[in-house]
Amino acid sequence: MSDIKKYDLDTISLVKEISVLIEESKQHVSKVANSSLTLLFWHVGKRINDVVLKNQRAEYGKQIVGTVARQLENKYGRNFTEKNVRRMTKFAQDFSDLNILPPLAAKLTWSHFVELFPLKSKLI
Repeated sequence: MSDIKKYDLDTISLVKEISVLIEESKQHVSKVANSSLTLLFWHVGKRINDVVLKNQRAEYGKQIVGTVARQLENKYGRNFTEKNVRRMTKFAQDFSDLNILPPLAAKLTWSHFVELFPLKSKLI
């Protein structure tokens, strides 16, 4: 085999190996980001439930949630629409045990949890 062909094969092999490393790293970063975002949403919901709503569904609390959501959406974007903030409060209620949440958040994305919300029976 000529030196040029060997060089080309070595380069192709090296690029493939590096590509695998890059793809694995990108997947890891995506999983960590999704998990962190899911935990953030839980904490937002918990904080609102504990402080603003006092774990009740008073009309006053609904108005406050809307106001808080608008301010958060203006500052941080569409993840904090009123609908999503209400989902966060439900999330914190439905998954109240913070000890079990990190392993779940490592496996499930926020979108997965949103799909679970309509279920009538508690999963945990």
